[in-house]
Amino acid sequence: MPHGDDLDARFNELVAQIDEEQQRRMRAAAVKGAKEQRRTDRLARRESRSARLSGESGGYGDYGSEPRRIGRAWIAMAVITSLITAAGVIVAFRPDLLTSGVVVDDPPAPIAEPAVEPAGNPADEAAEEPTEGAGEEPTSPFAGSPAEKYAEGAAGFALPEAKALGGLSKKDVAKGLKLTRELMAAAFLDKKALLGGKPSAFTKLLSPDQRDWFLRDMKKHKGSAAFVIQFAKGTAELSTDVIKVRGRVKLGTFKDRWRRGVELRLNHIVVYAVHRPGRPDTTIRVVAHPKGRVWLYREEGRLVAWPLDWRASSTPASCDTRDGFIHPVYEDSPRGTVAPTGAPVDPYELEEDDSEGCAATQGT
Repeated sequence: MPHGDDLDARFNELVAQIDEEQQRRMRAAAVKGAKEQRRTDRLARRESRSARLSGESGGYGDYGSEPRRIGRAWIAMAVITSLITAAGVIVAFRPDLLTSGVVVDDPPAPIAEPAVEPAGNPADEAAEEPTEGAGEEPTSPFAGSPAEKYAEGAAGFALPEAKALGGLSKKDVAKGLKLTRELMAAAFLDKKALLGGKPSAFTKLLSPDQRDWFLRDMKKHKGSAAFVIQFAKGTAELSTDVIKVRGRVKLGTFKDRWRRGVELRLNHIVVYAVHRPGRPDTTIRVVAHPKGRVWLYREEGRLVAWPLDWRASSTPASCDTRDGFIHPVYEDSPRGTVAPTGAPVDPYELEEDDSEGCAATQGT
């Protein structure tokens, strides 16, 4: 705050802008304010003295303190305060008085009203309140089953360590193992093929000779693809992108009349969560048990991976159809005309013996 001569100069500069009548009114108001302030101070000192003498204050209060001196500095501040309060005269008339001598050519900006927090919308506030179960992870469709602990997707196709075997180098065996994993992923995990579409990803991985046979066989069986797990069109949708896999690949050798090489024996449990199209409330687990072999060998200077004897069982699935597709049985599905046979087997048992026909299983 300015003092002494500086205050006097600014006070005089301020007053010079105001006509005589307005000066008279403001001086009167300032003197009146000063008198009221002195009266207030006297009353305060009396109350403080009285409080100290009666022991109510517990301290020294203002008794004995130096009285405040009311002079021109207070009157000047009273005038300035009155001007600002009474229509913003200083801001509108001479902005430089509030800007350290800097002349402001632009019109003054309007004084912003105090910010008022808008009243909350009850509906919005209710929406922000935590609801029961909010923030919780949705229950996995695999929860409570052995599949809950299985690996996800192709990570479940664990492979043995590559080594030189069956006339193939370690590098060839490693390449053949990688190709076999890709074949299994395309046959059991490809979502397009799973839902009844063309198994294009699997087809591209086959050697040219086997690819020709595969396409002819698929045409013969009206779209049903050998080696590939597929749900009949319109019978299922995946309830989650996650597919659970557990199993193993055994490394061995083979030899026939024309060739020799490495034989891979595949044995896996693959678990899908599916529901009726548009009906996620019908979600079930379908457990498939694919098995098979893959031969790795060299022919005409190139490495060949040849799948053979691939087959798979699945449950719960209808025994009424033999079109090569899985027709899942939901809780609300009508009873089939063909009943499963034999004692119920555990669908998650990797070492379960192959059963002929449509065998009964335990729940999934």
